[in-house]
Amino acid sequence: MGDHDGFKHSGVRQTGTPKVSILPLVFLIFYEVSGGPFGIEDSVKAAGPLLAIVGVLFFAVLWGVPEALITAEMGTMFPENGGYVVWVSSALGPFWGFQQGWAKWISGVIDNALYPVLFLDYMKSSIPAFGSGLPRTMALLILTIALTYMNYRGLTIVGWVAVLLGVFSLLPFFLMGLVAVPNIEPSRWLEMDLGNTNWGLYLNTLFWKINNWDSVSTLAGEVYNPEKTIPKALSYALIVVVGGHLYPLITCTAAAPVAREFWSDGYFAEIGSILGGFWLHSWIQAGAALSNMGNFLTEMSTDSYQLLGMAERGMLPEFFAKRSRYGTPLIGILFSALGVILLSWMSFHEIMAADNYIYCFGMILEFIAFVKHRVTHPNASRPYKVPLGTVGAILLIVPPLMLIAMVMALASFKVMVVSFFAVLIGLVLQPFLAYADKKQWLRFSVSKDLPDLPDSSVFRQDEMTPLLF
Repeated sequence: MGDHDGFKHSGVRQTGTPKVSILPLVFLIFYEVSGGPFGIEDSVKAAGPLLAIVGVLFFAVLWGVPEALITAEMGTMFPENGGYVVWVSSALGPFWGFQQGWAKWISGVIDNALYPVLFLDYMKSSIPAFGSGLPRTMALLILTIALTYMNYRGLTIVGWVAVLLGVFSLLPFFLMGLVAVPNIEPSRWLEMDLGNTNWGLYLNTLFWKINNWDSVSTLAGEVYNPEKTIPKALSYALIVVVGGHLYPLITCTAAAPVAREFWSDGYFAEIGSILGGFWLHSWIQAGAALSNMGNFLTEMSTDSYQLLGMAERGMLPEFFAKRSRYGTPLIGILFSALGVILLSWMSFHEIMAADNYIYCFGMILEFIAFVKHRVTHPNASRPYKVPLGTVGAILLIVPPLMLIAMVMALASFKVMVVSFFAVLIGLVLQPFLAYADKKQWLRFSVSKDLPDLPDSSVFRQDEMTPLLF
């Protein structure tokens, strides 16, 4: 293919499908990363107010900012729906690109299995029948099908729904902060008991609430002017996410006595009741329930478009690249919905820990790909470039790698085993797909609308196998 040192991605051919603009993209990122402060209560339960507040800032600076910067650079360098799969494939070869795609998709589906469960957990106080049994199971199925259909109808619809849900979910916290001002006692912020700290729950909660900035890269082919829109959207979303966690934590932990044992999912609504009464309690509770719907919608979007992007690069069978009449990845949506239904039996904390563990594996590959592209293709076109040299780029990923090591080291044995088998499936699945391609059991093809990439001109399955053997 010649010298790729000056590689420039020519972009993806524009279709008649409406493109996502900056405001919906900001809220798609917001819901991919957090969806609001719901769930951050466990950090107070695990470590107290001081460490919870400091932890949000700590993770935002040492994890959120580096991941967002790397996503802005790599996502604009490769503005197509394969996202991080394409980055890793180009840098490390298509075998590792496939492993990246498998790990991230599994992580995303595991994460998405949380949200229908959390939605019903918030609703069961008003509708006790949703607590268990057949009514709960039927509600999970109906909710999953309804939200899946919304994804089927189009990404622009999902984006604007995310805007409406985001405003509705964040507004009561702004009002609660104003109501809380007369009751604030700053000394409560300093409460801490290191001898009674659940470090595993603490780190997993913060990591779960401040990660997934890279997911927007799998929507790059659906974004209007991605080279400019993605970096701006990431910066605005970072402000919304961090502010959306700090503001409620700062106001709520100081406005009411901190009884750590009560700080778990849904406790913000109880504080709303104490400070503002039934109307604020009901609004926060409704916002929490609807926020989980926003999380589900955006996670399914990025997961399904990732599968489409992999199929367009010849890494998955051709039928994954099929679009519906609304331009959405039909097969990817169905596979993601099936995964959610199959995993919805797991408990909240098991899902969160397994999601984080598998996600870490994919992030390690992303960081390696980022540095390798800087070393091997320093002059490649980068519409947005992190303002650091090669040494600075390496130093940028050191704090996130340290956090990854801590999160993985504190995982339970059960989570490690489940995650190991999930990764092992990917290692076996890739050679199987290569064999299926060779035997022509399944059809694979590379989209003619995508450019060749540096170091990896063809992504056919039959050329992946030598990388493993």
